[in-house]
Amino acid sequence: MPSLTERSRTTRRASGTGPPRRSTGHGAWFLVLPALLPILLLSVGPLLYGILLAFTDAQSGRTAPTQWIGGLNFRDLWHDTLFWESFRIGLVWAVGVTVPQFLLALGLALLLDQELRLRWLARALAIVPWAMPEVVVGVMWRLVYNPDAGVLNETLRGLGLGDGRDWLSGLTTALPAVIVVGVWAGMPQTTVALLAGLQNTPRELHEAAAVDGAGAWRRFRTVTWPALRPVALAITALNFIWNFNSFALVYVLTSGGPGGRTRLPMLFAYEEAFRYGQFGYAAAMGCVMVAVISVLLALFLVGRLRGGDRT
Repeated sequence: MPSLTERSRTTRRASGTGPPRRSTGHGAWFLVLPALLPILLLSVGPLLYGILLAFTDAQSGRTAPTQWIGGLNFRDLWHDTLFWESFRIGLVWAVGVTVPQFLLALGLALLLDQELRLRWLARALAIVPWAMPEVVVGVMWRLVYNPDAGVLNETLRGLGLGDGRDWLSGLTTALPAVIVVGVWAGMPQTTVALLAGLQNTPRELHEAAAVDGAGAWRRFRTVTWPALRPVALAITALNFIWNFNSFALVYVLTSGGPGGRTRLPMLFAYEEAFRYGQFGYAAAMGCVMVAVISVLLALFLVGRLRGGDRT
């Protein structure tokens, strides 16, 4: 007959009250690995290689081996006024695109959230710019801004507002013209995100506020915006990062001209790396851009979150 101890173990196993089995976690790692490998290979790996390259004198077409030079690239970058001017232009571009992008997308999302006829068609048309590649958007808007036969100048001539101008080549008009294109091209994804947030807001709250006599503005301030704030915070932060790192759109429109007035930091780093062959110096630019934008973004998020806690 089995002993008392054996019977006790059998009873605990049958009732499920025995000691829990130790989980090694190997199965979890095996499931996560397919998603983790692309991140390590395509994001973390190049980032670490770029940081390493920033401390070398790597150049294209060089027969001598690459040398470790420490922080010389960062020292030279600190005194490079052209780079810091491009950084200033990049911040102006990022803010100038992100803020109107959010405000216009918010208005469009509020409109598309209403019970309108053919709302499905309006929503489909609203995301058309998002579906277009940036190169195609750039070529299309170059035609719009064409000084001789562009739609914009032809419209201005038809309205008797002058003979038009070369918008992308003017020192004072190039950056605003490019910002307009950036707002138009990036507004759809912001609209989609905000519209999703609006649709997750309980209708009962709006109905209760309306019954209490709250107007449209008060309902937006007390019901809609508190529910929409987390989505707005996330999409604004992502838009700022995406806009600051823009390359293809501005490259197709102006290639950084005229006179460097639209030379964003990414364009500056691209020219240093692939036009002048200074890979180490361009990598140092990338490191500085990542560090500064991370600090600015952290300050922005902390300020918004604290502001949300006070409200």
